[in-house]
Amino acid sequence: MTSTTRLTVAQALVRFLAAQHTERDGARHRLIGATWGIFGHGNVAGIGQALVEYADVMPYHQGRNEQAMVHAAVGYARQSNRLSTHAVTTSIGPGATNLVTGAALATVNHLPVLLLPGDVFATRPADPVLQQLEVPFAGDVSVNDCLRPVSRYFDRISRPEALIPAALQAMRVLTDPVDTGAVTLALPQDVQAEAYDWPEEFFAEQTWTVRRPAADPGELAAAVAAVRSARRPLIVAGGGVHHSRAEEALAELASATRIPVASTQAGKGSLRWDHPQDVGGIGHTGTATADELARTADLVIGVGTRYTDFTTASGTLFGASGVRFLNLNVAAYDGHKLSGIPLIADARAGLEALTGALLPHRHRAEPAYVTEYTDDKERWEYRVDAAYEAEDIDIRPTQPQVLGVLDELVTEDDILINAAGSLPGDLHKLWRARSRDQYHVEYGYSCMGYEIPAAIGVRMAAPDRPVWALVGDGTYLMNPTEIVTAVQEGVAIKVVVLQNHGYASIGGLSASVGAERYGTAYRYRAADRTFTGAPLPVDLAANAASLGMRVLRAKTVRDLRTALAEARAADTPTCVYVETETADTVSGAPPAQAWWDVPVAETATRSSAVAAREEYDRHVAARRRHL
Repeated sequence: MTSTTRLTVAQALVRFLAAQHTERDGARHRLIGATWGIFGHGNVAGIGQALVEYADVMPYHQGRNEQAMVHAAVGYARQSNRLSTHAVTTSIGPGATNLVTGAALATVNHLPVLLLPGDVFATRPADPVLQQLEVPFAGDVSVNDCLRPVSRYFDRISRPEALIPAALQAMRVLTDPVDTGAVTLALPQDVQAEAYDWPEEFFAEQTWTVRRPAADPGELAAAVAAVRSARRPLIVAGGGVHHSRAEEALAELASATRIPVASTQAGKGSLRWDHPQDVGGIGHTGTATADELARTADLVIGVGTRYTDFTTASGTLFGASGVRFLNLNVAAYDGHKLSGIPLIADARAGLEALTGALLPHRHRAEPAYVTEYTDDKERWEYRVDAAYEAEDIDIRPTQPQVLGVLDELVTEDDILINAAGSLPGDLHKLWRARSRDQYHVEYGYSCMGYEIPAAIGVRMAAPDRPVWALVGDGTYLMNPTEIVTAVQEGVAIKVVVLQNHGYASIGGLSASVGAERYGTAYRYRAADRTFTGAPLPVDLAANAASLGMRVLRAKTVRDLRTALAEARAADTPTCVYVETETADTVSGAPPAQAWWDVPVAETATRSSAVAAREEYDRHVAARRRHL
């Protein structure tokens, strides 16, 4: 007879989660490292009580905003190479719908996170209950259904016994290198507290193997033939290189063949910046070196990349006649993009197989090609030096100069986190990544407000390393709440707030598309009702201090050097606040080296929009489809 234990659904779920592990390459990891939660009537008596019951086996973190809790879990998962993540529990109603943005970010970036939103009563003793959305045409729909399109797996546990297959499916998806992303188990508040006789086997420790699919021999042979016939090959390293821990395999292939390696935002750091074959970021925010190589490449070898519009410059970058694509990707969906030659495999396994197959042929890029990109990279580094240059003087720094001062200070131990604004462009072009995981820019969803909570998650996964959240004032105002969590938990993140009085990135984009920076500055309204008055007297440093963070103000380059060094040495959450100078008066970052498609008004009376449309039509004419 099967032995059973009587527990509530919530208690059973927490106990089950505590027993789940992953394994890859012989190393074992706990799958659900902790649970984040904000409690309300929809989860306090169920999951909340269960977390108290099993506090000895399931760590709990108190959040302040549901979206931010997901960001923290995602940061932890990325730093843990997708082998471990966190769960997030919320009440019903607004607590649950606040998860949607975080879930989308996780799923877009293929990063695992388990979402446990409370749901309305399954038994419907009173209808409607507090915060219930009434849908006249469907009695089984709740606001949690908003999470369906942004989840890789979704289930609603309307009966206790349904938890067993749903929980197992959830673990399968979380640990699948192709399908992973946000996983949602919606938990009606009455079902959470309902008791059931659970088979003891449900709570046995279980290990989920994270697979490394090998390359098909036929696809590998086609890939080798494509590489050997190419005269100007270019590797594009995407986030899949990091997820697979394939950095060493990529370096071996690049060194053996001398094929240059460009990187997407997610793939930056796949090679150290000073590796002979590293040519920097590619695409709209890329380097001149990488983008010029892309324009003339006859074979583009994508490794773990989704080929987003920033990477392809909206279909205008890879313009050589007859250019072909070889796509090494664990996901067949991405492996067939751009009519490429697919090599469907784990990134590390595929790279090792490709290197091994090429070695007998002693295949190498032509010496003239190597000299060309080596010299070009050297010229680009002079441009980086010029943008970073900041003498120890009493002037406000530009944003690139802030990065330059930080560049002087960090080692390979430091981790930089960013997601939105003008910083991703500057970082992708300029930052010199020193380690495989130093560069953490979330640019799949580019979500303002990601940086601070993600930094907390990263620091939890890497407690002995300096973790920096780089944010502009616009991003800071979106989501500063988890500063309180960092203070409460003693998570010593370093937050650098760059005050430039508005949405600098979108302001520049607005000017380029004929929208004249309308509504992008943080300023008082002027007489003509536009936001062109004096800057708002907003003191973000005081705000951070009011949330419990230690704050260092830096007014000049000299102050900045001192403040950043002090912050790096700090063992408590510390903020460096600096007002930056515009690039109009001092050296800024190099402009975009490739186009990005943001449609411009086809008809307009204002001259700025008319001129912008003419420029837009010129770029559109260069777009090509790879069929």
